[in-house]
Amino acid sequence: MSDNTRATMRDVARLAEVSLKTVSRVVNGVSSVNPEIAARVRRAARQLNYQPNLTASTLRRRDGRSTIIGLLVDDVANPFSASLYRAVEDVANTHNVSVAAGSVHEDPDRERRLVTNFIGRQVDGLIVMSTAHDHSYLRDHQQAGTPVVFADRPPVLLAADSVLSDNRRGAERGTRYLVESGHRRIAYLGHKINRVTAIERYRGYLDGLARAGVPEDLELVRHDLSSLDLVDAAIADMLALADPPTAVFTSQNLVTIRAIRSLRARGLQHSIAMVGFDDFLLADMLEPSVTVIAQDPTAMGRLAAEILFRRIGGDQSPPQQHVLDSELVVRESGLIGQPAVQPMS
Repeated sequence: MSDNTRATMRDVARLAEVSLKTVSRVVNGVSSVNPEIAARVRRAARQLNYQPNLTASTLRRRDGRSTIIGLLVDDVANPFSASLYRAVEDVANTHNVSVAAGSVHEDPDRERRLVTNFIGRQVDGLIVMSTAHDHSYLRDHQQAGTPVVFADRPPVLLAADSVLSDNRRGAERGTRYLVESGHRRIAYLGHKINRVTAIERYRGYLDGLARAGVPEDLELVRHDLSSLDLVDAAIADMLALADPPTAVFTSQNLVTIRAIRSLRARGLQHSIAMVGFDDFLLADMLEPSVTVIAQDPTAMGRLAAEILFRRIGGDQSPPQQHVLDSELVVRESGLIGQPAVQPMS
């Protein structure tokens, strides 16, 4: 058996020197199997890194692959995740493969459980938008023949393909646009600071200030704003400063939406400029419409899926990191305080 071939029940039976039926009974938890024989079967299964196939045999093709790939996203209800999922599904459909999707909800333990569940169903491969900080737990699955591609966030302690956005450069571009509009008091409202994407966007915000000679003011920085109440409290604190912000940079679409609600509740939506990272549905229809750094989750999902199917097809080339450009989309909220000069590209 090659390193990239999944172990089968028949392989376990051969190594344990028992019948296929005996292996099946042990895998399915039949208690009448002799304990010594059951222990031998389990040792063989561990040695071969055997994963039980929970997928019905009718769902397997003649080439031995299943008709399913697994997709883990942060939250399927988030517009970014939903767009990425749709793009993955579109590519999978061209291969006559279905997509099993799950939300990790920023919970590394939930992520591992979902991976175990998908692997148990013998998915052909995984696309992961991970919340974990150590992905070495996926190495055994890779070696057992399950390709893994990361989307939106890079792998840590694991060699794997990834498709990312230019988070730092995009945030720098958005912050610089506000500086060029004449703003010097620019607040930063961030999401989970332990996320790689959040860290990169905060660094981009600092880059945008530094390149314009604007010093960072920690009174204008808030991280981990995971609810409307936290965003509202952060904005209230900043507005109470002797020198309050005249503009806001928000690091994620849900934070942007919460900040819009907070500003509107105070009647300040036309007084404080805003640039948000991530576009979102109806951002162009709000009053004022919202200036954003737009990622392309459709392109990200499509490329991640294309890479995954190449790996499934036998591509053994070294893993690569692919970085997609983001785009500054100027709308009304970014024009509060007209630009002194045209923004640089």
